[in-house]
Order: sequence, then C-alpha cells, then structure tokens
Amino acid sequence: MAGIKTLHQSPLDPAFVQNPYPFYEQARAAGPFFHWAEYDMACTGNAAACSAIFRDRRFGREAPVELAPKIPDHLKPFYAVEAHSMLELEPPRHTRLRGLVLRAFTSRRIAALQPEIETLTHQLIDAFPKGPFDLLAHFGQKLPVIIIARLLGVPESMSDDLLKWSNAMVGMYMAGRDRAREDRAIAATEAFVAFMRGYVEARRQDPRDDLITSLIAAEEAGEKLTTDELITTCILLLNAGHEATVHTIGNGVKTLLQTGNTVTAANADTCIEEILRFDPALHMFTRWAYEDIEVMGHTFHRGDQVALLLAAANRDPGLWEKPGQFQPNRPVRPHVSFGAGLHFCVGAPLARLELQIALPILFQRLPKLRLVEAPVYGDVYHFHGLTKLMVQAD
Repeated sequence: MAGIKTLHQSPLDPAFVQNPYPFYEQARAAGPFFHWAEYDMACTGNAAACSAIFRDRRFGREAPVELAPKIPDHLKPFYAVEAHSMLELEPPRHTRLRGLVLRAFTSRRIAALQPEIETLTHQLIDAFPKGPFDLLAHFGQKLPVIIIARLLGVPESMSDDLLKWSNAMVGMYMAGRDRAREDRAIAATEAFVAFMRGYVEARRQDPRDDLITSLIAAEEAGEKLTTDELITTCILLLNAGHEATVHTIGNGVKTLLQTGNTVTAANADTCIEEILRFDPALHMFTRWAYEDIEVMGHTFHRGDQVALLLAAANRDPGLWEKPGQFQPNRPVRPHVSFGAGLHFCVGAPLARLELQIALPILFQRLPKLRLVEAPVYGDVYHFHGLTKLMVQAD
C-alpha cells in the first residue's frame, strides 16, 4: 500500500492473542497508519486518527453500493439480521432506527436498574462456590446477560440460551473464522430470530413494562420499528449488551488483582474508565471510505477500508502519560472503547452502570480475592477476553 509501512502479524498467533500490545507499539512507530498484511488494509492505532475517522461522515460502516459483498447462500440468515442493525447502517436509516431505539432505551430506564444490579451482584456473590472457582462463569457472564434479559423483558430462564446464541453469533466477527464457526453462527441466528419473533408477537398482544414493549410503542414522526427491525434491535442489544461487558469484567478484575489495586465506591468512576481504557474488550472496528480523503498524510480512495485499533489508540502516548501503566486514579478523558461519533455505543451508559456498581461490591465483599491460575485470553480477536478467570475468595 503506497506510502505506508507494511507489517506482518497473524491475529491467530498465540503470543499476539495473549498480548497484542507489543505489536501495537511496533505499529505506532511506523506512523499514524500502517498496512496490516494479513488484513490487506490500512490500520491506525493513533488516537487522533481514530477519533477523526469515527466522526467523519465520509467514512462509514456500510460498504459503497458497488462494493457490497456477495453473500453466500449459507450465510444469508445471519446477514438478513445484520441488514436491520443500526450498528451496520448509515443515515438516513441509521438516524431513524437509533432515534426510535433511544425513545425506549432512555437514561431514566437505565438508571432505574441500579437497585436490581446491586441486589443481583450480592446474590451472585452469595452463590459463589467454596475453594477455587471461575469468576467469569459465576459472575462475569451471569450479571450482564441477566440484567439485559430483565431490561428487555425476556425470561431469565432463557439466559443460558441467550449466552450460547450470542457467543456463536459473534464468531462471525472473529479473525480466522471457518465453516464450522459459520454454521454455529447461522444455527444460533435462526434459533434467536425464531425465539424473538414469537416473543415480540406475544408483547404486541400483551404489553408489559419492559424494553420490548417500549420499542414496539416507540414512534417518531409517524415512523415505527418493523417486526424485523425490532427483532434485530433486540438481538443487537442482547449481544452487544453483554458480550463486551463480560470481557470487561474479566479483563478488569484480572488487571486489578495482578496490579494489587482495588475498586471502591469512592474511586469507581476513574477506576472503571481506566479498566475500559487499559485493556478493552473490542480491539478492531472497520470503516469504509465513501470518497477520496486525506487523513494525517494518508490518502484513502472511495471503497478503501480502514481498521481502527481501539486498544492501541487507548495507549497512545500523545494522549496519555505512561499509557502502558494501569492507574486507577488517572484523570478521566475520552477513550474509544465505546467508539465515537454517530455510532457511539448505545449501551455505554448501561455497561458503565453495571461496572461501577458490581465491581466495588465484589471487592468490598471479597477483600481477599486472589488469582489461583494464570489467566489465558481466548483466541477471539477482534474481541479480547479471557477463557476463564480462576480465583479464590478466602
């Protein structure tokens, strides 16, 4: 790729999976942009470049119409759902969808969950087994999926299925996916859609005080969500609403225990933002260029893709002092773990609330919490999360 340095790094390399940060630093030394050979794409871990591209409407998530990829038949059920996802759309469809969703997914509704998050956190801790246990399985995975299920109004008894379906679906975004992973994702998509379709119809007949009922009722300038848009939005909120939070809880507790730090109600705001910055759950997001445009000396042409390396941008020394150090009292400034601009994560307030409530309670209740096994990251790039987190509480 003209004008920028090419670097080679397999995203499946075990050393990279466990610690991608040395490669990000090598890439940073190459300039604001580099060509990642394995993706055949310009990439940036520069904080200013990431922030600018996130906010520039000349870049977007939807492929230019002439470059829209042909979808193989076996993947059509998955992309039929994606076709209604505000995560993947640009204005005007994105504007309409997001506006309708935000009419239901209000800050008041999220704030009202605080007592439930507190109670559930205590209940999960009360149920921890004696001796060594996996904090991810008993806490990190349970808390976010139960809260999002309650918010939507989906039975909590479905939480294991929701977790299984979500894990399979996000396999479509991971590096090196194969046909087996695709088949699992499609089976999960079809099961998820069938369940949600039945559930949406039930709520149409029997409205409740839940987010699905509010999404059905949401209306703006005479516009309402179609059933397919409702189903996709619920799947997006469930998948995005817990997948990243699970990893953030795991990565955050791991970092706190390894660095000898703790999180309390007093330092929760700064500590949670530092957890989100230091070792985020999502490492790569891509954008398409819609016209010829120059960013920090690199020219993009219409149809070019660029990868924004969020975890690298969060350690840009141009923005943070000693960025490779975890500092729980670091002054808060914007990071890109939730994106930025038009597609800023709609669930960010809920994720922050869960983390700010649950983690201080965890460390207050279990002051002797310690690691009993070296944590191992899963081979799930572009996500970044642990396979398990073995701890002991006494």
